[in-house]
Amino acid sequence: MAESRKQLIVEAACACFLRKGYHQTGVRDIAAEAGISLGNLYNHFAGKDALLAEIAALEAEELTPFLARLQAAADPAEAVMGFVAAYLDYASRPEHALMTLELVAESVRNPAIARTFGGNRDGLLAALGALLAAGAAAGRLRRLAHPAETARLLLDLVEGHALRVVLGDTAPDAAARDEVMNFIAHSIGIE
Repeated sequence: MAESRKQLIVEAACACFLRKGYHQTGVRDIAAEAGISLGNLYNHFAGKDALLAEIAALEAEELTPFLARLQAAADPAEAVMGFVAAYLDYASRPEHALMTLELVAESVRNPAIARTFGGNRDGLLAALGALLAAGAAAGRLRRLAHPAETARLLLDLVEGHALRVVLGDTAPDAAARDEVMNFIAHSIGIE
C-alpha cells in the first residue's frame, strides 16, 4: 500500500511538472493531483526536492537497459547504432522530452537539480565514449580524437532531435529518423 501511494505521488508530481513546470508547482498542487492530504504527501516525501530525487532514481532505472546495451557489446558498431535507435525512441516520447526540457530549464536556476539528473546522463556518456574508443581500437569505428566529446555530441543530437519532434519543429517521420541515424553512422565511420 505504501509503495503504491508513493508511486501515485510520483506520477502526480510528474503530471504537475509537465503541466505547470517544476518551479511553478507546489507540494499542495502535487497532493491535490494525487488526491491525498498534504500531510500524507509529507509522510512519503520531505518535499519537492525529494520527489525530484525519486524521479531521478526512476530515470536511472529506465536508463539501465541502455547502459547494459553499451557495456555488453560484442560488435561496437552494431551496439552504438542499436543504442542510438533505442535511445532516440525513448527520448522522443512526449512525456520524456517535455520533462527533459523542464528539467534543463530548472537546472540553469538550480545546480542541485543539474547534479541530480546530470549523473544519469554522465553514465550514458561514459559508456558510450568507452564503446566508441573500443570500436576504434578494434577497427570497427573511425578513430576519434575525443571519443568522450563525440559521445556528448551524439547524445545532444539524439535528444535535440527528439525535442524538436515533440515541439513540432521536425516531422516525426521515418525519413527524419533515418537521417539522424545515417548522420551518426557516417560520423563514427560506419558505412
